[in-house]
Amino acid sequence: MAVPANILQQVQTYQLSALAFMQNLNCFVSTANTRFKEFEQLVGNLGDTVTFDLPPRMTTTASLVANFQPANQRVQSLVCEQAASASYAFTSQQFIFNVEEYMERFGKAAVKEIGAQVEANVALNCVTNTYRFFGDGVNPINSYTQLANALALFRNYGSASMNLKGYLQDTAIPNIIGTGQNQFTLDRNNETANSWELGKFSNCEWYQSNLLPVHIAGTEGQNNSLLTVSAITQNAAGEITAITFTGTLNANDPNSVLQYDKFQFQDGVAGQPNVRYLTFVGHKTSANHVQFAATANAGSNGANTVTVQITPFLQAAPVYNQNINNQIQVGMQVRVLPSHRAGMITAGDPLFLAMPRLPDQAPFYTGNEIDEDTGVSIRMYYGATFGQNQMGMVHDCIWGSTLVPEDAMAVIFPL
Repeated sequence: MAVPANILQQVQTYQLSALAFMQNLNCFVSTANTRFKEFEQLVGNLGDTVTFDLPPRMTTTASLVANFQPANQRVQSLVCEQAASASYAFTSQQFIFNVEEYMERFGKAAVKEIGAQVEANVALNCVTNTYRFFGDGVNPINSYTQLANALALFRNYGSASMNLKGYLQDTAIPNIIGTGQNQFTLDRNNETANSWELGKFSNCEWYQSNLLPVHIAGTEGQNNSLLTVSAITQNAAGEITAITFTGTLNANDPNSVLQYDKFQFQDGVAGQPNVRYLTFVGHKTSANHVQFAATANAGSNGANTVTVQITPFLQAAPVYNQNINNQIQVGMQVRVLPSHRAGMITAGDPLFLAMPRLPDQAPFYTGNEIDEDTGVSIRMYYGATFGQNQMGMVHDCIWGSTLVPEDAMAVIFPL
């Protein structure tokens, strides 16, 4: 491969400036759970997987007579399936006369670019691994009151008591700060005004990001459609795994519902009970509306009907995985969330990230380091193409991330 058309300067025509690199807010990488230290130290390859356990779920019987229930070991897998690289090459003359003293700057630029790709990919968990959400995608989230309401619902469902974190859109922070300073709490106002950061509020550490993922909804979401349940699909355990709706905007629309679209059951539907999630532990009726996400694209048919595969499965029977207070019935209605940008709230460090060390690229010089600014583990190798007057540098990494859905709730910002 030929050396690309580099844009280089003669050494005598420029001086190294003190300009800093433009930074992204890499809060997801820096706060993710990297508990699998041994996994990161091992030499890894794409497709490597580690499995971790989730807390078992139980049910109780209002009697001293034992009612033995099946023991279910719950697990979740983290797959190292992502890769990114940045590379550049020079002729020997270019290296000696133009860039030998400049290589650190090229290297930093490559690492920061890769770091942004890793951060944005990890942030996708806000969309892909959440089913509960706060916000309607229409009205902005711009006040401490809204954050307090989001935290109340998050805790009401049940949550770990430690390491509560919230990830918000950076452009929403000024308005949130402004509402806090309108309150008569002088000490906190002074502290907030001096820092201009949200920091800790209601025992939750808040972070801001300029790389929150955007979810583009299907036709029903883009039109804020109100859909009506016409049928349900259940598995052998009685869990609802799919719901068929009528009332789609268009017939024969392949984009009626897109993967990760989010839905909420509506209150006050004539002849239908309101449905609520049960607390995750204890199975008591919570204040949380029943919300769910589509796990696959779904097209409408000629009768304006669409069947949506859902997560989580919905179970009304009194068993260990019961999660709703009333069975889903024909005639109930849901509203589809529009396109949006998603942050999230988590507790108990459920966002896992693994970046195993890549193998040496013999016979080329190879090094593996962790970038202090981005928290990204990166390999660099370099060498010359024999007889071709070409020196190449490659920075690359592999990683995988996952989020435990029940320990997270999306925070929805309008586009």
